[in-house]
Amino acid sequence: MSLYEENPRVFIENLAKELKKIIKQPDWTPYVKTGMHKERPPADKDWFYIRTASILRTVAIKGPIGVQKLRVKYGGRKNRGVKSEHFYKGSGNILRKALQELDKAGLTMIAEKNKHKGRIITSKG
Repeated sequence: MSLYEENPRVFIENLAKELKKIIKQPDWTPYVKTGMHKERPPADKDWFYIRTASILRTVAIKGPIGVQKLRVKYGGRKNRGVKSEHFYKGSGNILRKALQELDKAGLTMIAEKNKHKGRIITSKG
């Protein structure tokens, strides 16, 4: 089965289990929110591996992609009480650290394609 044919949720869960063997989760992950739009940190203790697997899948599908585009992808609406909701980008530090771990593992690399510069998947990934 190819990346496009398999159910994304199942693919990401299986990939997260494999990434758990390869990469290391930062020490601060139990305490951090995933974006300004969130009220609390994630409940799942392995959320970093799931997010990293999702990032790896996105890099594989969308070609050279950078942290700013990923921040938009993982952003969301903030509930501001009586005021109208507003879109906020996701945390850049989490995405940057996840991409650095994927680079260290040799699964992604920085490349430039035409005018676009960002991470692409390697043959190992």
